[in-house]
Amino acid sequence: ERRRGKLTISSALGDDADRQRSLASVRRARERERERRFGGGEQREKVSIEVTLPETITLQDLAGRMNERVADVVKFMINQGEMLRGNDIVDADTAELIAEEFGHTVRRVAESDVEIGLEGEADDPALMQPRPPIVTIMGHVDHGKTSLLDALRSTDVVSGEAGGITQHIGAYQVQLKSGQKITFLDTPGHAAFTAMRARGANATDIAILVVAADDSVMPQTIESINHAKAAGVPIIVAVNKIDLHDAEPDKVLTDLLQHDIQVESMGGETQAVKVSAKSRIGLDELTDAISLQAEILELKANPNRDADGVVIESQLDKGRGPVATVLVKRGTLKRGDIVVAGAQWGKVRAITDERGQQLQDAGPSLPVELLGLDGAPDPGEAFVVVETEARAREITDYRLRTKRQVSGKAGAAARASLDQLLSRLKDGTVETSELPVVVKGDVQGSVEAISMSLDKISTEEVRARVIHGAVGGISESDVLLARSSNAPIFAFNVRANKQARDLAEKEGVEIRYYSVIYDLIDDVKSTLSGMLAPEKRETFLGYADILEVFNITKVGKVAGCRVSEGKVLRGCGVRLLRDDVVIHEGKLKTLKRFKDEVSEVSGGMECGMAFERYEDIRVGDKIECFQVEEIARTLA
Repeated sequence: ERRRGKLTISSALGDDADRQRSLASVRRARERERERRFGGGEQREKVSIEVTLPETITLQDLAGRMNERVADVVKFMINQGEMLRGNDIVDADTAELIAEEFGHTVRRVAESDVEIGLEGEADDPALMQPRPPIVTIMGHVDHGKTSLLDALRSTDVVSGEAGGITQHIGAYQVQLKSGQKITFLDTPGHAAFTAMRARGANATDIAILVVAADDSVMPQTIESINHAKAAGVPIIVAVNKIDLHDAEPDKVLTDLLQHDIQVESMGGETQAVKVSAKSRIGLDELTDAISLQAEILELKANPNRDADGVVIESQLDKGRGPVATVLVKRGTLKRGDIVVAGAQWGKVRAITDERGQQLQDAGPSLPVELLGLDGAPDPGEAFVVVETEARAREITDYRLRTKRQVSGKAGAAARASLDQLLSRLKDGTVETSELPVVVKGDVQGSVEAISMSLDKISTEEVRARVIHGAVGGISESDVLLARSSNAPIFAFNVRANKQARDLAEKEGVEIRYYSVIYDLIDDVKSTLSGMLAPEKRETFLGYADILEVFNITKVGKVAGCRVSEGKVLRGCGVRLLRDDVVIHEGKLKTLKRFKDEVSEVSGGMECGMAFERYEDIRVGDKIECFQVEEIARTLA
């Protein structure tokens, strides 16, 4: 009785005498018996299927595509002498051999094939409808671009920008009295925002070149002209500030001739309008010029299709998550659409215009803020609506992998250049000091602009290296990264949370807050200047001839000399010349007149001199005396 096993309630009550085995239990026993007898039962008929193979694939994924057990595929590889597991990756050639061995056919595809057909089909001209023009306002810093846009929008944007300069791309749609709509992109004019301004030109139909009548053509004006020409967009010249007493609008138009901008009054084709944003002069003429140019361009788009366009700016909003400012180029963007933007994707949760109003959809040429992406996409990236989440995930996974591979190669290239730098360091040809920094900004464009500016002010000797640049407030992980790298944190229009502040104080990490990019760059420039090795300037003092050499106990050899030219100072640098050849360079240890130590001996006088750690001196040798001054250097 005891050997029968554990005691159960039914056995204790004596109810198990009439119990029968369940039907499932009997069936399982019969299956096991059949498998034991026939060695696996009836063989299933193999079904040959077409297996789609990318450039690399895991054995597990391959087994799934072939409808085979992973264990069978792994067993096959072991028989081939390859000890692989299910999550190991194999190349396309190996995967093809495996599939063929299992009796399947293969179709090879490249990884990049996932992007085929992403843009959609070309639009039928019959379905095209007129769309508002996209106008970019470009020009030099402080020439009045934002003020001109304010005058057109009758709103105040300038007061919202720190230091009175635009630091992001703003996108706005203006409705004229005639009912016509114009989309404006206001790009920053400061030199640091070259990349952002380039994106502004590439997303546009017409470029308005703002030139101040009192300042004429400046470096960023020329840069803006080049960007507009590279993008192949027509230019309208707006000569601003014509109400100032020192305004010379005609000089501006003449100066523009040097840069291949010939206005209509001088026989060219470029429209030029004289305006004053402050006094609201010439605004109607400017909008008329835009309307005329838009009419010539015949701008059309098909609104009845899936939307695509370009990301103008992106940021991480504390309450709303990743927010992307996008410009719809074709189609209509609707709430609930699945969007891919660069390496990010998501379902559109909300669409808001520049006034903060919620929209159900956004048509061509409309700039809107998009909520619902899983991260902040890079400005300048194209966005496109796709059919399914699976397709979106497939595309973003591929792009992330490509990005990682590129950054890996860039890292290898950096290591290679570092090796070269180290070899140069050994040769003594260069000595580089690095200032690592962590940059956090409110929008991606600002972080990029700061990184580029820091790169520009770096030299061969001193370099500012952005070890981490990202959007959003400063977190504890940023502080820990900065501590491990001994780097300061530069916060541009963002703040640290309380935990990060406390941690920074505890770890001794410096956090600097900025709202104007000039100040940040100036601070880094002054820090890098302090890291520059001082310039050494040598000043010739004089010559002394060795007349006699004395060997003094406990002192060593002392040269009895006469100063033949200039003077000799105690502690100065000396070179020993023998037959006009320098055989030693060092420092003067002793300078004596008779038995007294003196600080200076003038020409024509005799003295005793001894060198530091050098005694091979002979009668007839010449001593050259010099002094080295260290002069602090600054970055240009």
